[in-house]
This record gives sequence, C-alpha cells and structure tokens, in this order.
Amino acid sequence: MSGSTRWTLAVLAVAAALVTGLVIELRHEPVTGQPGPHRSATTVPGAGQDLSELRERAGLPACRAAGDGAGPSALRDVTVECAAHGTPVDVAAMFAGRRVVLNLWAYWCAPCREELPALAEYQRRAGPAVTVVTVHQDDNEAAGLALLTELGVRLPTLQDGRRQLAAALRVPNVMPATVVLAADGSVARILPQPFATAEEVAAAVGDSGR
Repeated sequence: MSGSTRWTLAVLAVAAALVTGLVIELRHEPVTGQPGPHRSATTVPGAGQDLSELRERAGLPACRAAGDGAGPSALRDVTVECAAHGTPVDVAAMFAGRRVVLNLWAYWCAPCREELPALAEYQRRAGPAVTVVTVHQDDNEAAGLALLTELGVRLPTLQDGRRQLAAALRVPNVMPATVVLAADGSVARILPQPFATAEEVAAAVGDSGR
C-alpha cells in the first residue's frame, strides 16, 4: 500500500468518526415543537404555564354584563371567551348601549405590542364615555395573557382564536385593526392601522380622548 493511499484511508476514517459522533449527539438533542412559522417555543410568552395562574397574574377586568338594547346586529349569536376568567360571553349583549373601541391583535404582532399601552392610556383619559375592549386573535391564549401581563395592560379582553368578530364586522385581514362601535350598535369606523400614542387613538376614533 502506497503512502498516499494510507493517508487517504486515515482521512476517511477520521471523517467517519466525526460523522458518527454528530449523529449520536443529534439523537440525544431534544426536539422542540414550533408554535408557528419562524417562532420557536422558547420565544412564545406563557409557554407551558397554567392558564388560571396566567389569568390571575394578568389581573384583567371582568367582561361587563349586558347593556341596554340588543347590541350590534352584526355580532348577534357571536360567543367568545372572556380572557379574565375563561367563561363564554355574548358579545352583542356585552356591547349593547355602549360606545366601544374594539382592538384586534395577536401576541406575535409587533405593532400590536407597541399599540396596546397606547390604548390603555386612551381608556384612562376617555373615562366611562367609551369602553376599550381588546380581542386576542390567536389560539394561544396563554401567550396573549402573558404579553398583557408583561406590558401591564389591563383592559377587558376577549379570546377569539377563530377571528369570529373580525369576520362578522368585515374587518380587513390585518393586525392590528380597530373598530369603533356607536352606542346604537352601528359600526362608526374601521381603522386597519397601528397607533403609537393615546393622542393618535383619540384623533382616529374621533374625540379628544380626555
């Protein structure tokens, strides 16, 4: 056997050993499920946490009882979950007789994350003249609760992973989006855009926000 042949065989043997070691290492590496495109489980807020604990930590206000009247006709027969306690909510009844600013968002939406504190501040300034309600449009309720806790946003929140409200109100398929409902149940405005400040929300909604 020539020297060059022995050298080639030695290199191949080392390469084979390295490949074998890599395969063994990969077999022992835990596989983590992916919650969505380009989002690993380690980046999803609330992953693996108990929903009841997340709800308690979020401290969201309970969804208000039925108001006066039948509520928005487009939302009749729409029932979703109240994120504060996990019970079903008749949405049309909840909104009846109230002027509502309805914000549609999801935990993975970066502009939504920036906008939620502005909506909370707008509600603080507007007072009882308007009710701001957020709608989490993703099946991962835990992630939505965890994000609201992180941001310190405590607004009435509906869990709507099937996006029933957006479909019923014919909201464009974008997030965030905001819908203004008049007290008589009619849709006053649909605003498929993000807001950075309470002032921007007030201007778009059509009041002073104070």
